[in-house]
Amino acid sequence: MSQLLSSCLRRLSLAATLALAAAGSQAGMRDAGVGEAPEWSDEPPALARLLENGFRAELNRQPGQAAASYCAAARDGSVEGQYRLGRMYLNGQGVARDVQIGATLMSIAAQRGHEKAQTEATPLASAEKLPDCLITGKAPEVMLADNGEPVPHEVVERFVKALPADKRRNAQLVQKLAVRFNVDPRLALAIVRTESNFDAGARSPKNAMGLMQLIPDTAERFGVRDALDPEQNVRGGLAYLRWLLQQFKGDVALAAAAYNAGEGNVARYKGVPPFAETQEYVRRVLAFYRSPRHPEVLRG
Repeated sequence: MSQLLSSCLRRLSLAATLALAAAGSQAGMRDAGVGEAPEWSDEPPALARLLENGFRAELNRQPGQAAASYCAAARDGSVEGQYRLGRMYLNGQGVARDVQIGATLMSIAAQRGHEKAQTEATPLASAEKLPDCLITGKAPEVMLADNGEPVPHEVVERFVKALPADKRRNAQLVQKLAVRFNVDPRLALAIVRTESNFDAGARSPKNAMGLMQLIPDTAERFGVRDALDPEQNVRGGLAYLRWLLQQFKGDVALAAAAYNAGEGNVARYKGVPPFAETQEYVRRVLAFYRSPRHPEVLRG
């Protein structure tokens, strides 16, 4: 009799814990809302694309498609995918509501450092249950495809709005001026983020200065008198970037490599130079921008 009572109490305790986790996560869902775009990160473009596809599907009221995208991202190791899929299970959006699966996913995301998951759910070691899509490893092939489009505008805007005030002003300056140089603002931001992380006073050991890290020769070449003046620096950097995009016929990898290592090195090696710094630089720019090519004529 005492064993039966003990078993019942354990089950009730687990149910209560799961209910509290679900309630906390649902409250977080109401606070965050569907309209919050994924963060702009430098994780692999195909993985970031899955998160962005899921976000757009939610906005278009296609929760089933959103859940499939988030599950594909979660299966490939995305903490954000685990968090978003967990919320969908807790709320029964696009999937059959399953508190145990939702709490498990939220717990995993929290343990891996996801800040919102840490505040919205309590890690539950006894609630381990994964959805079939993570166990079978099968996802719709369409979800794994990358259409080669640049990072969505709403993802970039969320990133810019979250920057500290001084860096936000610098990012907005880049966005404003990029269009005047016929450069996609998203690519310009990707370059500046990789170069200086929007620090107008940045200096490198090679004496590269400012937001777009102009070396003295490049500054002089494009008429920049004060490389630490944010607007002059950005104008000079965008003029150089526009010139590189024309030289390399819109190839973002080659233009980025030339911006980092010089167009002479790109010509010498007939592609991205075998320098570790340059290869990592190109990887980051492509991961931020997503698209391998820059459009010749920007849409208004």
